[in-house]
Amino acid sequence: MYRELTDEQKQILTTIRDFVKREIAPVSSNMENADDYPFQIVEKMKEMGLFGCTIPQEYGGMGLDYTTYAMIFEEICKGWMSVSGIIGTHSIMSYIVYTFGTEEQKKRFLPLLAKGEKRGGLALTEPNAGSDVQAIQTTAVKDDDDYIINGTKLFITNGRYGNTFALLAKTDTKAQPPYKGISCFIVEKGEPGFTVGRDLDKLGYRGLDTCELIFQDFRVPATNLVGLKEGAGFSHVMSGLEVGRINIAARAVGVATAAFEAAIRYSQQRQAFGKPICQHQVIQIKLADMATKIEAARLLTYHAAAKKDMGERCDLEAGMAKLFASEVCGEVTMEAMRIHGGYGYIKELPLERYYRDAPLMIIGEGTNEIQKLVIARNLLNKYKI
Repeated sequence: MYRELTDEQKQILTTIRDFVKREIAPVSSNMENADDYPFQIVEKMKEMGLFGCTIPQEYGGMGLDYTTYAMIFEEICKGWMSVSGIIGTHSIMSYIVYTFGTEEQKKRFLPLLAKGEKRGGLALTEPNAGSDVQAIQTTAVKDDDDYIINGTKLFITNGRYGNTFALLAKTDTKAQPPYKGISCFIVEKGEPGFTVGRDLDKLGYRGLDTCELIFQDFRVPATNLVGLKEGAGFSHVMSGLEVGRINIAARAVGVATAAFEAAIRYSQQRQAFGKPICQHQVIQIKLADMATKIEAARLLTYHAAAKKDMGERCDLEAGMAKLFASEVCGEVTMEAMRIHGGYGYIKELPLERYYRDAPLMIIGEGTNEIQKLVIARNLLNKYKI
């Protein structure tokens, strides 16, 4: 049920593959090594409508389903995973606004988000709060028609070149449990008190701005409280992270596929002991394991996306997909490097980039250790006696 593509999906994926081959693949290695931001690629993505891929057509987007969304991420990541990050957290924010925002908020933000004129991100993580979201220390205090925000956010994708963020802050610091005091705000650059701190120098995921955001007595209009409802921010973001985990799983499938395809090509060209190394059983076993696990990861990802398309909760399925696909990506990129030997370790080939990008999927959108807890909690609820 996951591989029967519609004519529209076929056309979209053909367009994305051509885009990756023409615009991304030729420049990815040089830009990634230099940690250069892909401004020209972003402009092309705007023209293609990718910033609005899941935003409904009534608000100027493409209105694509999440299965097609996952396929798009997979294809982009075969070329350069960092590029997918530009629209990844943007799409999470768009989802939060569309799903939980008021009609006025939807009309005000979604058309501009769809065009890429407003570039979104998720301001969630803090220096002392990552997986433990309830431990955030950023506060939002009501003052007449505004909220005054103070705090620091860390590891924020699109932090420098994005301009609009879904930000979590505590509106009630005494709430028990703490998550009931967390609210979600739409914050925009341009007013005093909102500054971008340092850019973070990363192992992989390079060429993409990942920054620190600092809020010092930053005023945000009360009309920017998502849904105009305090205390609902935790549930808003947790729902949005289902989308995030689908796109992380799809990224992992894309990177793993690129590494596998590089390895199987190389194995047919490299000679050792008088024959191509693909004729040695040890290499064949590696290739068989890699391909099988990638396909399993892809199907888990499509299954989670399909459930999201049906309007159902998919935190269990998205967690499983993200967990399995990211671990497979880490394993496959390492195995592909082993097949390449020394050539896989040098920057002349993209394989070392795939290997450096893989850990991001393991720790991003909730570490895999957290994913296991989410999965177990859902399983215990499903099989409750």
